[in-house]
Amino acid sequence: MTVTSGGRGLRPHARGGGRAHRLYSVVVFVLLASLDNVAIGLVPPLYGPISDAFEVSGRLLGVVTAVSFLVSAVAAVGWAYVGDRTNRKPLLMVGTLLWAAGTGGSALAGGYLTFLAAQLVAAVGLGAVGSVGFSVVTDLISPTRRGLVMSFWGLSQGVGTLAGTLVGGLLGAADWRRPFLLLTGVGLVATLAYLFTYDIRRGQSEPELAGRLDAGAEYDYRISRADLPRILARRTNRWLILQGLTAQAAFGSLVWLPVLFAERAEAQGYSTSTAVVVGSVFATLFQLGGVLSIVGGLIGDAVQRRTPRGRALVASIGILAALPFYLVLFFVPVTIDVPDGASGGAVIGAVLTSVFTEPSVGLSLLTAIVALALTSANSPNWFALIADVNPPEHRGTVYSLGNLVNGVGRAAGNGLVGVAFQALRAAFPPPLNFAVGLAAFQLFFIPTGVMYWLASRTSPADIDNVHDLLHTRADRL
Repeated sequence: MTVTSGGRGLRPHARGGGRAHRLYSVVVFVLLASLDNVAIGLVPPLYGPISDAFEVSGRLLGVVTAVSFLVSAVAAVGWAYVGDRTNRKPLLMVGTLLWAAGTGGSALAGGYLTFLAAQLVAAVGLGAVGSVGFSVVTDLISPTRRGLVMSFWGLSQGVGTLAGTLVGGLLGAADWRRPFLLLTGVGLVATLAYLFTYDIRRGQSEPELAGRLDAGAEYDYRISRADLPRILARRTNRWLILQGLTAQAAFGSLVWLPVLFAERAEAQGYSTSTAVVVGSVFATLFQLGGVLSIVGGLIGDAVQRRTPRGRALVASIGILAALPFYLVLFFVPVTIDVPDGASGGAVIGAVLTSVFTEPSVGLSLLTAIVALALTSANSPNWFALIADVNPPEHRGTVYSLGNLVNGVGRAAGNGLVGVAFQALRAAFPPPLNFAVGLAAFQLFFIPTGVMYWLASRTSPADIDNVHDLLHTRADRL
């Protein structure tokens, strides 16, 4: 028997997907979220070689990254809305094929405009994987463990960005096209992997619906245009979406971190090719604190069990406490001691050794780890809060709206900080202009922390409303 309300409801559904199949599906979604962010991280460490190849300024390459962030975020809204209404697996496959095609086109580009067009194609595909993939993953996670599991989801994306930075710097130092060709092949394999994933049922992680879904029913509610005003009427949604504007202005500026360290290397007399590798390795090493997002997710889960304000409070405190550590990071002098012209492996070894032999490098690494560890509490608790305060059929769309604002903030941070570097150059010679510019942009974390505190005040009522709604829908069976 099918039971519906207004054409939507819970209806019989054939069960499928054993434990191994489900585990495989989770692994595929998490790994592919990482691969998509490898694509995002490839370009910044190669600004120098690509700008030389196309005979354009590095600032124009910064424009490519900024516009790509924005296009990806806009595309994600459309992908997510369709994903909240239809089967999500085909959308993820098409999105992956698009970013793979765009990445391959980037490698084959013969000029700046062609490269820009290829990057924008890739950005459209990337919009699908983040927004639709988020909706799928939240349907696998019980509310009590959302912080922990979403920390792995967010961590996979962060690791992917770091891997893109490292792969771009190492493989692209001699030929900037090689990492793009490699990632294109990986993207095609990833599309094939999607074919064998389990079709995850919408709403299957919700305790209120668990009994009926286990009995073979299907949660058949879907988003409609009439739901959009209700989504924005939830006060917590407004704070979760708006905080991305300022948070990502700060985070977006950090894509220039490899350039800061490359400039420091060149200022100490290293060749451009060696400086690119040094910048990529230092930037990757200094962002390892993001691994501690798992701790932020665990703390968010634990505090949330004590108070419904928990996740938002953890994110607020983490963001605000990280600010002074970022400011110190950019100004601590770093002594670089690597063999000029050596292989990538030799440079990596020299940088790792300097952590223990050069006090300035060790202090910088410690500062970076603390700063990244504190701000990484943002990601898993943001993901979990979106799932907590929205019913299953709204989550992909809310995530994409937040991601759209994130994209605007990230594009602004990435693009405007480049302008700031140039403006500061008259008063502060390189690399000091990069340090001052990056430090100034971290002040955007202050309004971000305030907005999370405001979300902590509105989230309890919104969470209760979702629980009541799901209970009502389950009782209609």
